[in-house]
Amino acid sequence: MSRAAKLLLVSTASILLAAIATACGTERISVPKSQGPLYTGAVLFNQRCAGCHTLSYAATHGSAANVHTAQYNNGPNFDVRCERPAIRVLYAIENGGFSGGIMPQNIVVGQQAVDVARFVSTYAGRQAPNVPGVTACEQQAIGVLQAATAIRATTSTTSTSTTATTSTTPAKTTTRKGAKSGKHPKSGANSRP
Repeated sequence: MSRAAKLLLVSTASILLAAIATACGTERISVPKSQGPLYTGAVLFNQRCAGCHTLSYAATHGSAANVHTAQYNNGPNFDVRCERPAIRVLYAIENGGFSGGIMPQNIVVGQQAVDVARFVSTYAGRQAPNVPGVTACEQQAIGVLQAATAIRATTSTTSTSTTATTSTTPAKTTTRKGAKSGKHPKSGANSRP
């Protein structure tokens, strides 16, 4: 083989390898940036939840494809699992899922938690199979979440202190005719006639 043919072959192989390498990991978040909080929720989900959960709209593939080869930390596949209303998702974020076994509590907090909850409840379950008698995910209400500041205000506790006053006025004692001290010697209670 001539030197020019070898150079052409190596160059072609290098270009092909580079094209394949750059194609890996090119899946992108498919929520438009114009959707503001939903896009923010998708980005946060991609950053914080991708290791355990699958949701194609956030470009994540953390769930096990085969239940027989699943690992203990494989979370639900939200492409096929409906998560509505959004308050359920927020509960799971705050409490480490529903079983409390693997998912860390408060993986996102405040407004970020609200954004992730809205994103998941909006996009989860879109590839779920149609099951007779079960309402499709898109037909279920997403629900309303309060803004993070309102959530913090309603869940924060306020403490009030009360001061108790005590009186040190001595109790009146009466003595009866014939009684020596007016108190029972063992109990300290007033004696009875």
